[in-house]
Amino acid sequence: MAGLALPAMVDAATSDYRYDSVHSQILFSIDHNGYSRPFGRLHIARGWLRFDPDDWSTAATELDIDLAGVDMGDAEWNAAVRKPTLLDADKERYAHFVSRSVERRDDSHGVLHGDLTLRGITRPVELSFTLNRHATTIYGLHEVIGFSATTTLDRTAFGITAFSNSIGHNASLWLELEAIRADPAHDPQPGKPTKEQP
Repeated sequence: MAGLALPAMVDAATSDYRYDSVHSQILFSIDHNGYSRPFGRLHIARGWLRFDPDDWSTAATELDIDLAGVDMGDAEWNAAVRKPTLLDADKERYAHFVSRSVERRDDSHGVLHGDLTLRGITRPVELSFTLNRHATTIYGLHEVIGFSATTTLDRTAFGITAFSNSIGHNASLWLELEAIRADPAHDPQPGKPTKEQP
């Protein structure tokens, strides 16, 4: 544990982090027959991030998104979205994202290029992101980094073609991500995806 005397900002060395599943969420919105664009929520089950604030070219990430925990604000609606016609969460519980490269636009903005696997189909994805903060927590207990990101996905590219007359093809996504620096004493292979349950 870091002491209270640690500075608020962390050093610039490349570090490995684990996503904080409590403070990391994904919101999505999709057209409902032209009437509205309802929101749903997904959680990151597990994942890792490697990041050097001074050299974004070394950045990398890999994570799993829990489709079975989709939250549309209604139990029956949740069950319908999990069915094979849509997310098919019983067959493939997790969507998987792995990065390929990062473009740095300025000191706090960039584009993350990677591959998303959903329903067994892998497609390239680009996420525009903002580096929000990189610091120790108020009591110096953890070193944390936070990002916000957005992207748009064509659901039909992942084989989700049902209800084409009532559900839009393009889903807008917003990601709010926090990651805690890994403790080498408890993580002998930082930067490697974990397989344990969240």
